[in-house]
Amino acid sequence: MPRDSLQQRPGTQDVLRRMVEDDHHLIETVPQTAPEGCFGARHILAFLGFLGFANVYAMRVNLSVAIVAMVNNTAIPHTNKNESDVCPASADNTTHPVKDGEFPWGETEQGLILGAFFYGYVLTNMLGGRLGELVGGKIVFGIGVLVTSIMTIFTPVVARASTPLFIALRVIEGLGEGVTFPAMNSMMAKWVPPLERSKMSSLVYAGAQFGTVISLPISGLLCQSSFLGGWPAVFYVFGVCGLLWFIVWMLLVHNTPESHPRISLDEKIYIQTTLNQSPSNTKVLPIPWRHICTSMPFWAVFVAHIAQNWGFYTLLTELPTYMKNILHFDLAHSGFISALPYLVMWLFSIAAGQVADHLRARGILSTTATRKIFNSIGIYGPMICLVLVGYAGCHKDAAIALLCGAVGLNGATLSGYINSHLDIAPNFAGTLMGITNTAATIPGFLAPQLVGYLITGKETVGQWKLVFWIAGIIYFIGNTFYIIFISGEQQSWNDLKASDASRMREAGSTGQYGSLATPQDIFQGPGVNSAGGATSPTGLPEIF
Repeated sequence: MPRDSLQQRPGTQDVLRRMVEDDHHLIETVPQTAPEGCFGARHILAFLGFLGFANVYAMRVNLSVAIVAMVNNTAIPHTNKNESDVCPASADNTTHPVKDGEFPWGETEQGLILGAFFYGYVLTNMLGGRLGELVGGKIVFGIGVLVTSIMTIFTPVVARASTPLFIALRVIEGLGEGVTFPAMNSMMAKWVPPLERSKMSSLVYAGAQFGTVISLPISGLLCQSSFLGGWPAVFYVFGVCGLLWFIVWMLLVHNTPESHPRISLDEKIYIQTTLNQSPSNTKVLPIPWRHICTSMPFWAVFVAHIAQNWGFYTLLTELPTYMKNILHFDLAHSGFISALPYLVMWLFSIAAGQVADHLRARGILSTTATRKIFNSIGIYGPMICLVLVGYAGCHKDAAIALLCGAVGLNGATLSGYINSHLDIAPNFAGTLMGITNTAATIPGFLAPQLVGYLITGKETVGQWKLVFWIAGIIYFIGNTFYIIFISGEQQSWNDLKASDASRMREAGSTGQYGSLATPQDIFQGPGVNSAGGATSPTGLPEIF
């Protein structure tokens, strides 16, 4: 062959690009390696998703701090049954007197107000997941944050108008935020390659911890300031931030790589091939309810999600109260100290995500083993720390260190059960997250009410020890069930048509050109298996 013709022969990537651009999808075996450059459209999505969750969690937890300043403590009874079981106030706490608020809410009523959010939140999770699959996660996630922001801005006016109306507003706020996790999961199923799932989900969902980190101390400072009237400023500031985020999200984010006008072709090819995306499999499939209900890996995620949220929400809603009433930190200090465990969780979750994906990509751990190990770190670790907090008693430094461990180690679950929805059924990742998060929201309103019931009139170390023991037992049951029954493999009901083709292949069905190939065989390419684990590289066809 002449030398000139060899020099003019198109390269592999050129041929592959033409195949994609011309819509010829017979052989899309593109090497599954990330394109050059460290920042692409999927990273913009992840970063804005991170900020979105930071906003919604800031608006969710700011009431936990603000309510301490809103309540008129002199108007409600505080009668401890056992004075010897009460921590003494230290001298340094007397320099920061807490100004009484305007609302005579007792502990039980405060528990109802703090839990009201979750009555709305529980209703829209499944709706958010399915809408994300049907119409796209962009608008669903965006509207969820928008509704939460608007309700947050109106909080001071409504709270002063009527306590029942305030509870109703918190329910509406929960309705808006309930769609966010499932909608984001449906977007990640379309945007995140399998070997990037742990670190991407850790980045996105760690926005919740970051929002908590900034919300708790800033809320404490605003409550003790005169800016916009003190505690009302908490809701005005975070509500406006949510509105600004919504504008940027709608301008920069798109539902799929195919609909993104500015994504590079290399990144689009990389995402499509690693996720087995093609025009033939982009149709939204009907939900296989029977298969889901009989799938033990699904139930493993379901139980783990409930257990995780019980301990997490117990601390999320009640930690400022514990800091103030048991450890006797003033409002500003309790905001900063309460934020410290979530700062540890934020940093640890991102590091754990990087390690988890590295271990999977190198073939050191399978996807199943990765999920079991990291979920155990994220639940068994906090279980031990949380129980020990009760025995730390009035030793502030020990209690704070253990609380940092209880919340911080919990960040490993973002490389555990959170990814299992994507692992076992990426086509229904939004729906599965909607189902499990709906059930896992029940602790959101049960845990605060139980705490309120246990400590009403007896705010003692012993009663809080009981609160922590209950959370620890639920942690243990949930994760033990998870590690027994979870799988990192994609389940057959994720794509029943592909499953049927696979069974025909195993039976020895052959055609003119050999055995039947499933869509996974065609699009999978080298470097990753169905569950996102490493495999041996496979070569390109000889024509290249």
